[in-house]
Amino acid sequence: MAIFTSSTIIRLTSILHLTIAYYLLVSPKTVADQNFVYMLGEAMGIPQVTAFNKASPVTALLAVLFAFLGLSDFVAASINEEASVAYWSAQTPVRLIFLFIISGYTYLFKRGGILSAKGVSYRAGAGDELKNSVVFGWAFVEITAWFWVRKT
Repeated sequence: MAIFTSSTIIRLTSILHLTIAYYLLVSPKTVADQNFVYMLGEAMGIPQVTAFNKASPVTALLAVLFAFLGLSDFVAASINEEASVAYWSAQTPVRLIFLFIISGYTYLFKRGGILSAKGVSYRAGAGDELKNSVVFGWAFVEITAWFWVRKT
């Protein structure tokens, strides 16, 4: 028997999303300055975020998206067990693939990474802002949680 059920892990992840939404709206620096985010970013050689020093329209949009994700997952985790198993069995692999792509991109294409562009002809791309410790830390925690859901 598992310590936590899948629905409990999903509810805890939903609470985490709502908490992140709150801090992104009120004090985004709190999210960027977490010890876990800092230590994971330093261990992986990923740069820290400096744009979260104060609330901005971007952090407000992220807060709304995290709140939406948290509330929709809460509702989906509250449906009856048969429908819940079918829904989360389809949802979990999709989320894991997305999160692997995000975390892989962040790590492999970071400055000095295995697949990073080098040389004089390098131009900054649209995804360069994703290569930071906050994005990687979020993806890492989500991957861990969703693997835990798949296991139970």
